[in-house]
Amino acid sequence: MELEAYSAFKWVFLCTVLSSLSLQLGQCNVTYDKKALIINGQRRILFSGSVHYPRSTPEMWEGLIQKAKDGGLDAIDTYVFWNLHEPSPGNYNFEGRYDLVRFIKIVQKAGLYVHLRIGPYICAEWNFGGFPVWLKFVPGISFRTDNEPFKSAMQKFTQKIVQLMKDNNFFESQGGPIILSQIENEHGLLSKAFGSSGHAYMTWAASMAVGMGTGVPWVMCKEDDAPDPVINTCNGFYCDYFSPNKPYKPTLWTEAWTGWFTEFGGPIHERPVEDLAFAVARFIQKGGSFVNYYMYHGGTNFGRTAGGPFITTSYDYDSPIDEYGLIRDPKYGHLKELHKAVKLCERALVTADPTITTLGAYKKAYVFSSSSGECAAFLSNYNPRSATSVTFKGMHYNLPPWSISVLPDCKSVVFNTATVRVQTSRLQMLPANVQFLPWEAFNEEIPSVNGNSTITAFGLLEQLKITRDTSDYLWYTTSVNINSSESFLRAAQHPTLTVQSTGHGLHVFINGHLSGSAFGTRKNPRFTFSGNVNLQAGINILSILSIAVGLPNAGTHFETWNIGVLGPVVLDGLDQGKRDLSMQKWSYKVGLKGETMNLYYPDPVSSVDWIQTSLATQIQQPLEWYKVHFDAPEGDEPLALDMSSMGKGQVWINGQSIGRYWTINANGNCSVCSYSNTFRPTKCQLGCGHPTQRWYYVPRSWLKPRQNLLVVFEEIGGDASKIVLVKRSFTSLYSEVSEDHPSFKNWHVTSNGKPEDADKPKVSLHCPAGHSVSAIRFASFGTPSGKCGTFKHGTYHAPSSHTVLEKKCIGKQKCSLTISNDNFGADPCPNVLKKLSVEAGCAPISNSKGSQGKEIRSPDGQ
Repeated sequence: MELEAYSAFKWVFLCTVLSSLSLQLGQCNVTYDKKALIINGQRRILFSGSVHYPRSTPEMWEGLIQKAKDGGLDAIDTYVFWNLHEPSPGNYNFEGRYDLVRFIKIVQKAGLYVHLRIGPYICAEWNFGGFPVWLKFVPGISFRTDNEPFKSAMQKFTQKIVQLMKDNNFFESQGGPIILSQIENEHGLLSKAFGSSGHAYMTWAASMAVGMGTGVPWVMCKEDDAPDPVINTCNGFYCDYFSPNKPYKPTLWTEAWTGWFTEFGGPIHERPVEDLAFAVARFIQKGGSFVNYYMYHGGTNFGRTAGGPFITTSYDYDSPIDEYGLIRDPKYGHLKELHKAVKLCERALVTADPTITTLGAYKKAYVFSSSSGECAAFLSNYNPRSATSVTFKGMHYNLPPWSISVLPDCKSVVFNTATVRVQTSRLQMLPANVQFLPWEAFNEEIPSVNGNSTITAFGLLEQLKITRDTSDYLWYTTSVNINSSESFLRAAQHPTLTVQSTGHGLHVFINGHLSGSAFGTRKNPRFTFSGNVNLQAGINILSILSIAVGLPNAGTHFETWNIGVLGPVVLDGLDQGKRDLSMQKWSYKVGLKGETMNLYYPDPVSSVDWIQTSLATQIQQPLEWYKVHFDAPEGDEPLALDMSSMGKGQVWINGQSIGRYWTINANGNCSVCSYSNTFRPTKCQLGCGHPTQRWYYVPRSWLKPRQNLLVVFEEIGGDASKIVLVKRSFTSLYSEVSEDHPSFKNWHVTSNGKPEDADKPKVSLHCPAGHSVSAIRFASFGTPSGKCGTFKHGTYHAPSSHTVLEKKCIGKQKCSLTISNDNFGADPCPNVLKKLSVEAGCAPISNSKGSQGKEIRSPDGQ
């Protein structure tokens, strides 16, 4: 017997003995074998979801965790964010949104497990990949390779986190919720790039982590040569192809990507839930036993935490729980049904290996039959274009394209990945009816050569060496002497200024006036500014505001990558031809005057003379600060700022940084989307031709009842008077369910595994907490056509449809109705497959009753 397999057997035996003695099983170490993780002597099929504590607020955590549990998850996965917790060497911060201990206690209270991904490199589209910027300046350091300065710092932080977890008894071996920990993150490609030093570092990191004695397994994702006993795991849109590097390790999927991140100037990415469910079922049928959705709640990159660069403030990720903490259906509900179906198969899955039978082209059956009599089957149709019918164990089953049906008893289909039988919810941004008080403005100061500067030097300096990332902004200022005899002065022409930058953006000012701007992109952060400049005879002041849009979060030796203006900076069109300004004397100033004066705080350290102005008549200017006060709106709907009237900058509420905004339009291919066939980020794109991000989340916990301070810094020029506070509201629910095909029996299964209304499908509606069904806008049992938002009566229609749904659902938070002729008085079309299509409205419970809250509908019920 292999050593690792023997170790797993020992723990199973020990936990079984303890169980028979009625001792506390929480004290058993977590272990594993080839089938699954073993917790308290039990092999488990586990569903997990990534929820990152700093990407939401502490006030949201309990609700997010409960929704994850209600969605059928067993565990919560989170990275640990080194740059938040150790902003300077040896100085730690675990407060507020950074309170990791509080977050884990909430998960524990909910009865869920934790996968703690310590890293401490995390990638995550997070600033500098989660590393603190001070790490870059440790003498002799080289990131993520066999480098003593890096290993020393990395080990110290890892030990800090592990000890913090031990002090709170958080590991499962102590009776806590942590069942897995991750060391490093997606290091495989770097291991190959770094060669022997990369492999040596990876081996050292694994040994260092295991040596900390947590009593739970460690994993390394995307690390094919992870040494025993560390488990190598898979990340990706699909992981059915993946096998661990040793036959006695379980098959774990640490990142099942629910969507994709968004970059400024790019489209929104949406992954159809039919394809995501197909990918998960495909992984399970191949022997996978742990699936973590990345992300389950994506959240928000508050402040300047987004990395990349050019990653948006929103990190929604098309997650089952959206950025605002609201359930996104049908993704949430369809996955919940998948989890129920797989759990019904759990005993067979963890005790038997699949027998694979080919049923025809693109068609397979995966059957798990245990010696104790359990049987579960997965029937697969990999054809992305055509539905098919298969015969399995003497019965006929219909399979839609690109789908898998789950049969927990090898007979009855309880779930098909491509057949969505849960509601679709529609959420909209609606005005919050908040009255902003008069706006005030303050123009940012453009530095002069002899003004207050951080440093002066001959030549151009790299931005991070000066700012240490304390600000996105660095001023480069120099003087340009123009002789009065220059020909261009008499010809009314303008010389050309060319500035080469290593990223990410810049604004050029001549004598205090904006001459132009330029920006890189995520794929190519380096760029060149070239434009005519208005120079006059004598001394001219050239000021370049260099802008960072988040630091790199991945790449080989990204600690050596530069940002800022490194030149050359060249004037062309002078009598002597070109003049290179790169090596002359430059002054440098970190950040903005408004930042130094804390203009975004309710009680700034320094005061400035804000000017009350009618913004509607004001000429839009670059580098302008705006502030306004407002009262918090009533209700509990999530809030956001509509920044579509602005250009680019940052925004604060009561001193809290919401993040960077940039209303640059999205460029992509938004024409085609189909759930079938292999998903990639180039599929299912949304928002082309519109601002990549228009709305910016405002947590209600950041607001006071009265006199909230909104401060905006605008770089380019925008109309602040058109900024609007909006609320994210459920406006419609849609549900459409067909009469059951004979193979779809026992579809609706309760959490205890018992079928309800075994032979009849149901249509279900579920308003969010605090809301109830306020109107049935459309209902038709028969042959309705259209899709969500465009339902229409078909040739056959039961006249009682609308009345039946109203009686069943109005005034209730949730309702369901079995699809049967009995419920609608008569069969509107005998011998024709029928369906029920419903559109409903939700309203706050306080407004859903009585004439004021009731929606108006036309006489025919639409």
